[in-house]
Amino acid sequence: MKDITKTYSNGEVTIVWQPAKCIHSRNCFTGLNEVFHPQDLPWITPQHSSTEKIIAQIKKCPSGALSYFINSEGPKEQEPKPATETLVEPSPNGPLMIHGAIAVKSPDGKITRKEKITAFCRCGGSSNKPFCDGSHKRIGFLG
Repeated sequence: MKDITKTYSNGEVTIVWQPAKCIHSRNCFTGLNEVFHPQDLPWITPQHSSTEKIIAQIKKCPSGALSYFINSEGPKEQEPKPATETLVEPSPNGPLMIHGAIAVKSPDGKITRKEKITAFCRCGGSSNKPFCDGSHKRIGFLG
């Protein structure tokens, strides 16, 4: 999957979208559909809501595909916070959610560090294994 990053701003806050990280949990548009509406282009229209509501909704994104920065402060590199505990939570008919700091080693030895929430494929259909890409919805995974 291509490493694409898109940005959308309401003048105060900029929404950063990285589609390669998206697991299609639907949290964004089921919680703030005046900003996030995947049937339209552009699918993110931050001018239709307040900065506070946008930030609160982005914080619910389980994959980290959505992030934000305050325009007056500019983009910042997120400093990782050490996890005191890692929580593993299977999503009904969806991915295995890992909450906390982890390192994932690929077969070629590359280490990917995740600091917040990571979604692992449980259905076997992801084209981005071991990470979830939302294929569970397409194939009708139950589990």
